[in-house]
Amino acid sequence: MINENIKRLRVANNITQVELAADLGVSKQCISNWENDYIQPSIEMLIKLAEYFKVSTDYILGLDDSNQINVDGLSDREIAHVRLLVEDLLNKK
Repeated sequence: MINENIKRLRVANNITQVELAADLGVSKQCISNWENDYIQPSIEMLIKLAEYFKVSTDYILGLDDSNQINVDGLSDREIAHVRLLVEDLLNKK
């Protein structure tokens, strides 16, 4: 589950394994090993992944399937606009 969530987040953000590895300070092989479920990321790396993708560690672990958007620093009007965009996208399904 962790492996699938890491890969899903990476692909959704259009990031290669090489790019993610460079950004996190690990090897491309390390990312590949996580995604192929050969090894698990350390707790410290799990936290870095969550911060990098702006999700909770519970989301990566598969304990929480809600995906949240960080709206810190946005005005109330901007937050309302984001809500409308999300609602529009959800209604298209």
